[in-house]
Amino acid sequence: MQSQFHYPRFPTQTGNRAIKLEGAPQPAYSYVTQGFPAHAQYAIPGAGGGYGYGGHASLTTGHNMNTSQQEGYGGSGYAHYYPTQGGYFPSNTATSVMTSPVTYQLQEPPPGMEARSKLEYSSAEHNIAGEPIKYTVDDLDRRKGGKAKTRNSRKNPSPGPDAQLERVFVWDLDETIIIFHSLLTSSYAQRYGKDASSTCALGLRMEELIFNLADNHLFFNDLEECDQVHIDDVSSDDNGQDLSTYNFSTDGFRSNTGNVCMATGVRGGVDWMRKLAFRYRRIKEMYETYAGNVQSLLPNHGRDAWAQLRSDLENVTDSWLTLAMKSLNIINQRSNCVNVLATTTQLVPALAKLFLYGLGEVFNIENVYSATKIGKESCFERIIQRFGRNVTYVAIGDGRDEEQAAKVHNMPFWRISSHSDLMALHHALEQDYL
Repeated sequence: MQSQFHYPRFPTQTGNRAIKLEGAPQPAYSYVTQGFPAHAQYAIPGAGGGYGYGGHASLTTGHNMNTSQQEGYGGSGYAHYYPTQGGYFPSNTATSVMTSPVTYQLQEPPPGMEARSKLEYSSAEHNIAGEPIKYTVDDLDRRKGGKAKTRNSRKNPSPGPDAQLERVFVWDLDETIIIFHSLLTSSYAQRYGKDASSTCALGLRMEELIFNLADNHLFFNDLEECDQVHIDDVSSDDNGQDLSTYNFSTDGFRSNTGNVCMATGVRGGVDWMRKLAFRYRRIKEMYETYAGNVQSLLPNHGRDAWAQLRSDLENVTDSWLTLAMKSLNIINQRSNCVNVLATTTQLVPALAKLFLYGLGEVFNIENVYSATKIGKESCFERIIQRFGRNVTYVAIGDGRDEEQAAKVHNMPFWRISSHSDLMALHHALEQDYL
């Protein structure tokens, strides 16, 4: 039985906003490998059959899986990153991972499933010693009042080009692709021996940029209490009106008291929902226009500061984002694969993060989902409903939420808990193991 935890909220320097902890305070992981026989394979089920794979101890799969441990990489290019002996070992430090070995085993496909292999799961759920603290920019509680009655149940339609997809890589954002909240809490500094005050200062500067961009260009002041899972969730309320001369500041979306409520009429009514849809349509236009050119959205005096901040963050995180981008770019260049983001950050701040971290070109806005309101498991279900069940899904993340969601939906899960995990993922993709 898991214990119940109650977490404090840490105020930041960005107005009254706060960072809310998402998950139990548990130690981080590290990845070590040991020698592995050549030609050993790990096959991930795919629409066209399995892929041979030289094993990765961080890759786990969904429920009903048979587990066995396969570690190490066959390729000499990464040999200096991996010791010849090792494995997962429990300890009281922040580098513990599992209390018992986990293994993977390819099984014969059951009757009726032609050319599709299945991975059966049998352990690991209760063998995890702990995980990094999960955080999210979640500020619904910093303002009084109830949540807007938005229509999150709508499903975005499956686009035509996705019919040729074979693999969908479902990524977590914070502490997987970028290092953000662990800078604010100093947990990254403690783990890697960095200066806590300077790393926290960098995190606060980036947080300020995120909220400024979200407020000034992405209507976060209006939409903070009207969060959506997907950018098109309210598109059916959009009547297609030309917005080139539309004045968002005077359209009555907010009452005279500043609340997100119509001055006349009822919040959630047809007219109010139409104005809500206008805002999300404009955000989509902004993202598609400036995803690869965020400098144009920043003031002249802020562009150099942003570039320097990005450089400082890469330096203090030992090029974490650069390592993640190598894998993202490989997937993005494949015609039969796609990157999808499922984050616990609210949708609008998540888009601001993608802008500022230079991730807009590897994540199409239609492939960005926020699990803030519905949780990772339901978020994964929406992604499966969109892309269908004839493709293979691979979940990539650092936390229990996405691992559990992957298990429920029988997705292989690749854990990211250290730089070596990112290097290994890139190597697997580069060698077409994944």
